[in-house]
Amino acid sequence: MRRAPLGEAAALISQAMHHDHADPEAPPQKRYRAIFISDLHLGTPGCQAHALLDFIKANNSDYLYLVGDIVDGWQLRRRWHWPASHNDVVQKLLRCARKGCRIIYVPGNHDEFARGFFGHQFGGIEVADDPVHITADGKRLWVTHGDSFDGVIQCAKWLAYLGDNLYEFTLKLNRHLNHWRARMGLPYWSLSAYLKHKVKKAVMYVDDFEQAVARETLRRGHHGVVCGHIHRAEMRTVNGVLYCNDGDWVESCTALVEHYSGRLELVHWLAPGHATQGQSERVNLHEAA
Repeated sequence: MRRAPLGEAAALISQAMHHDHADPEAPPQKRYRAIFISDLHLGTPGCQAHALLDFIKANNSDYLYLVGDIVDGWQLRRRWHWPASHNDVVQKLLRCARKGCRIIYVPGNHDEFARGFFGHQFGGIEVADDPVHITADGKRLWVTHGDSFDGVIQCAKWLAYLGDNLYEFTLKLNRHLNHWRARMGLPYWSLSAYLKHKVKKAVMYVDDFEQAVARETLRRGHHGVVCGHIHRAEMRTVNGVLYCNDGDWVESCTALVEHYSGRLELVHWLAPGHATQGQSERVNLHEAA
């Protein structure tokens, strides 16, 4: 597989911007006030680009927050992977911006190169640092990727890189496993999610992360927080703070949405190949009034 410098990722995104064309697809099925998605990891084989594109086509919003790890610079430095489906996602996002959706991009640790562009716009997409989203019913939601609360990334980045390699290996094994499960008519099953739930230290890590994020949100005086980073969709109250994690588009294919009433909801989007009648299904996981 061809290797390429990280700068080529920016060049490809720029190329997608200049080759943007009219969107022939049918009108979206659903419209929300806001949609939050994170951890797309474009540039990796694990990115569920087809499911993601299916989701964006079928759901429209006034605001769309890209909550970090949108493009995976870590993996692109090691091994080049940028199929046409990843360009399709970029083009679709640009079309959304052109049609009036306000898109706010909050970089994470895997796309930290974008943190040098806070305050700038690219094709109508704003790059922002710690934005605050005000819901229709007046809740102040701090939007942050969450990597600043990861002790491994902050104190031992080399260990984070090692862990990322191990995670990629797990995802590769998971793809082969699910290929055979699909041939046997069995549903999708996540090996890494299973390991996260079974390993005690992983469970403790998630709990520590949620507590740390909630404490900082409270210190800043906000009602709640929307984050990503740990690839675990969740919505619950932590020490009086509404903690929302919108999950990822590598394994769970989840998003956080805000209805026009201000109600928040976590949704799970199934890949087209696994949905009934060729349509992706929207599954309600949690709701917050």
